[in-house]
Amino acid sequence: MQSLFQNVRYALRQLCKSPGFTLTAVLTIALGIGANTAIFTLVNGILLRSLPVADSSTLYRVGDTGDCCVEGGFPGDASKTGDFSIFSTALYDHLRNNTPEFESLAAMQAGQWRWSMRRGEQIPRSLRGEFVSGNYFTTFGLPAFSGRLFNDNDDTLSAPPSVVLSYASWQHEFDADPSMIGATVYIQARPYTVIGIAPPGFFGDRVSDSPPDFWMPIHTEPYLRAESSVLTHEESHWLYLVGRVRPGVSAPTLQSRLSVTLRQWILTRPTLLANGGNTIVSRMHVVVVPAGGGIQSMQDYFRSGLRMLMILSSIVLIIACANIANLMLARSTVRRTDVAVRMALGAGRGAIVRQIVTESVVLSLIGGAVGVGIANIGARTILSLAFPEARNMPISAAPSPAVLGFAFLASLVTGILFGAAPAWLLARSQPADMMRGAGRSTRDHSGLPQRALVVFQVALSIVLLAGAILMTRSLARLEHQDFGVTTDNRYVLHIDPAGAGYSLDRMPGLYRQLEERFRALPGLSSFSMAMYSPLEDNNWGECVIQQGHPAPGPNERCGSTWVRVSPGFLSSVGVPIVRGRDLSDHDTSNSPQVAIVNETFVKRFFPGKNPIGQRFGIDRTQYSGNWQIVGVFRDFKINNPRGEIRPVYLRPLAQRDMSFKEPELISTESSSLIMQAMIIGFDRPQPNADQLIRQTLASVDRNLTVMDLRTFSNQVAGNFGQERLLARLSALFGVLALVLACVGLYGVMSYFVARRTSEVGIRMALGASRSSVIAMVMRGVAIQVAAGLALGIPAALYAGHLMKSMLYNTASYDAAALVGAPLVLVLCAALAGYIPAHRAASIEPMRALRTE
Repeated sequence: MQSLFQNVRYALRQLCKSPGFTLTAVLTIALGIGANTAIFTLVNGILLRSLPVADSSTLYRVGDTGDCCVEGGFPGDASKTGDFSIFSTALYDHLRNNTPEFESLAAMQAGQWRWSMRRGEQIPRSLRGEFVSGNYFTTFGLPAFSGRLFNDNDDTLSAPPSVVLSYASWQHEFDADPSMIGATVYIQARPYTVIGIAPPGFFGDRVSDSPPDFWMPIHTEPYLRAESSVLTHEESHWLYLVGRVRPGVSAPTLQSRLSVTLRQWILTRPTLLANGGNTIVSRMHVVVVPAGGGIQSMQDYFRSGLRMLMILSSIVLIIACANIANLMLARSTVRRTDVAVRMALGAGRGAIVRQIVTESVVLSLIGGAVGVGIANIGARTILSLAFPEARNMPISAAPSPAVLGFAFLASLVTGILFGAAPAWLLARSQPADMMRGAGRSTRDHSGLPQRALVVFQVALSIVLLAGAILMTRSLARLEHQDFGVTTDNRYVLHIDPAGAGYSLDRMPGLYRQLEERFRALPGLSSFSMAMYSPLEDNNWGECVIQQGHPAPGPNERCGSTWVRVSPGFLSSVGVPIVRGRDLSDHDTSNSPQVAIVNETFVKRFFPGKNPIGQRFGIDRTQYSGNWQIVGVFRDFKINNPRGEIRPVYLRPLAQRDMSFKEPELISTESSSLIMQAMIIGFDRPQPNADQLIRQTLASVDRNLTVMDLRTFSNQVAGNFGQERLLARLSALFGVLALVLACVGLYGVMSYFVARRTSEVGIRMALGASRSSVIAMVMRGVAIQVAAGLALGIPAALYAGHLMKSMLYNTASYDAAALVGAPLVLVLCAALAGYIPAHRAASIEPMRALRTE
């Protein structure tokens, strides 16, 4: 330990003697470690996060996909893969009662919906709520912060409606008022009693940028949603399941038992067995996965992007290490005499190595400490860019013990790596040779390690630059594709009529008032209402059956997106009718049931036919002739901007199909009559549009909560948050790598010129021109860059291949990336090399010889 302390003190003295070198090295290390620590902060907060619950290692989820949010029939891709990950209430009850391997099996809503909540006469606010089973909190082993949490008695149809608030919402939305326990709040204008506050730090059953503000028992869902309830629909899947297993139960055994129980249940459901469903029952199964980190929907979405960023930031750190190693190698040549004297006086080679490595580790730890500060700022910036509308997000940018441990380990490894090479080179040198000045001849090869490091930096920089160009081009093509809609001067307003107390019979009157008030606005060019608007990350889908066709089997492509809209919807989003007519005010409850469809719908279901006048329906053959096609509109992207255009049909707001007899179809039909999106277009830019729209809505009913209001352009752009973040960070890392590589090249060539000053003086004294000296130096630059390109371009091709799944309409071998990245690097390298080359050409021969 005494020797270690001596080495540390000596290292600090040496670093203080060279402030320029120390500052450069610390900043370089800080950038490399800071970038890695910032990304690891996100990885730790998103991918490695455990739920703040008791004994998370015994929690398992039944299912492994992010199917959402309410699905009928075989959910998700279950008809193809057989994988069940989302469950109906009846199926949950069946599994809970027939799987003794679970100590407790809890259910939670697959989606998290926004609800209108108020206390007393307060203005309603839009908050996130989640339906959960009565054993939800006991399954997680959680105590209440205040009051009590749910039990099984709260989760029955006859129980008084109760709600548990999250600690964060109690703090922020209700000012930590202790009188909230026992208070009545109104959710969707229906009274609930607050029975408790969840413990601090509990953010729910999944990592999310907007965790639930409150929880409600599953069996209060019909009370809250009335005619649109899905609780009792045995084929409506809307729940995720998480359970705590008993000691000694293995995941494979549990998975097998659950799969058998699932198939037994399906065999009792005639609707699922119809139309060929009975032929695929044998492959139905569940996958049991650890749930200590919660439902993995957000983790699955960000996993590939975070992994890529971790790889990119690691490459930046490697380049930074190469730069520091170059600086240390150059510095070691200056210290040769000092080391030679110490060795001549009896210092062992081991002591020399330990001292040099100690100095590099001390330098790295200082840089790592600065890097933690950079990482904190960087992580906060990344979070704000990735989740601009996050509320009560459980992901923190503050350094946690895991993050600090990562930064320390990265600093330690970095210091050892970049200190090993110069320590080894100095330790193996002979003291007599170093004191005689060996290594100053033109045949000296001591600069080979430095040049090799520059080649390595150039190769890695090519990979990062090419990757940045690929991500940037992919984002540009994704953002600037033809969505088929017009967004200029258009706004999308989301409201919740049911939350303001409007029943279905009162909604037509509300819609008329809204239309009258908004159409009276100055400069208004279009106005329409819809269940949901294009590209807002929402989708309603049904299986289409053409009149006269048999019901499709489980593997047939019968799915179609659909939206209930008011007349003028297409014009308000800039989509033209290409055949037939648009929906109009004459399409009422007293007129024939009609629909309009997109071009892809016609190609899928009526190929080679005139679609006008054709009839179709959904779900069952007896409804296959319910709606007549009266128009065809141009294709546009309504839900997934990355995928192909889906079949879409639009139905008029004023027509309710009363022929449905099944409860789930009646519920869907009722829910579709609730218009939650309004598209408002102006004929010119409106600087005060936000205020104008809010005032107009309040003039109709002050209890109508603004759930969301944004420009149509911002709504479309919101679909590309992850891609935009990846592109920006990739570009940042690419530029950082380019700067580090060029700095490394500049340092090596400057060192080359300094060591060969006398040689250059002799050459010029013998008649060499300045241009020939510049050419001599630039040849060294060209050789190193060419070698780096030879290694980097194939590596960039392979990296592009690995990134292929993340690119949109961009080839992994994109010419712009493979040409642009080397071109940028060559230009920057030429500039970095020309400066020392020009300095060499400016050497005065006599002055150079005198220095020798």
